[in-house]
Amino acid sequence: MIITETERLIISKFTIEDASFFLELTNTPNALKYIGDKNLKSVEDAEKYLTNKTIKSYHDFKFGFYKLELKEEKNKPIGTCGLAKRKELDDVDLGFAFLPEYEGRGFGYEASKGVMTLAKQTFKLNKLIAITVPYNKNSIKLLEKLGFACEKTVKPFEDDEELLLFAKNI
Repeated sequence: MIITETERLIISKFTIEDASFFLELTNTPNALKYIGDKNLKSVEDAEKYLTNKTIKSYHDFKFGFYKLELKEEKNKPIGTCGLAKRKELDDVDLGFAFLPEYEGRGFGYEASKGVMTLAKQTFKLNKLIAITVPYNKNSIKLLEKLGFACEKTVKPFEDDEELLLFAKNI
């Protein structure tokens, strides 16, 4: 189901049929390095994750992470961008990830702007946060370009890795 579109992207909800792409996306070198290993080793693992996390979020919160497809190549998924309500954090978290060949081409900015518009207009959110490891310079640069400011460091998850928390009133 298409949620919105940008100049170059179609932003839609993930379905179980996207499991193979989701498996590939979550196991790229940068996803493993900067986001962490979700322990998805098979299409079946990805189907379970999509069902129990991503699709469940659509039902629980009306938002979640979305599939990004190129308009010029319909059905060619290139990444994800979306919103997460995490119990460890007070505000809704903006996140994104791309296949390696689509990184650094402006898709993160374009998709994030589209999702931020949804957050404000459709979901009536006033503030978004984003978390990242301190060594993910590309994400930090993108968040700053989007108008986010680093507020503090946090350790929200069990692995105790310190993360930078960025925030923006929208």
